[in-house]
Amino acid sequence: MLHVFLEHLSAFKKRYDQALDPVAQRCGLTRMELDLLLFLHNNPDRNTAAEAVRLRQWTKSHVSAAARALQDRGLLSAGHPPGNRKVIRLTPLPAAGEILRQGLEAQARFFAALNRGVTPEERHTMEQLLEKFARNLRDYEEM
Repeated sequence: MLHVFLEHLSAFKKRYDQALDPVAQRCGLTRMELDLLLFLHNNPDRNTAAEAVRLRQWTKSHVSAAARALQDRGLLSAGHPPGNRKVIRLTPLPAAGEILRQGLEAQARFFAALNRGVTPEERHTMEQLLEKFARNLRDYEEM
């Protein structure tokens, strides 16, 4: 099972990269910058660098550099919520709208192709399996 999983995981990443790399290039962004914008748009309730690092397993330095570059280009704002000087919220700005539109379209095309021929029941089963795998990995880390 492991070799099949790893083989398909590698193919999944390769095809996802092929879907999103052209968007980053057209928009003059690094992939990390595009990925961070998309992450923040798709996860508005998890809009901190720490959450991006935790959920996507990105390095702190890459997220920090991408956030700084996006701020410098006027595509991202970073600020403290009222009364909390420890947390910095990252928010895509309206200037990022066209970039986000293109990135979201590329994601939608990719996931439509990925889900072609997959029934809602199969998708639900896959989600359940992935949740179990994730739970097992968390438990394994605690051993």
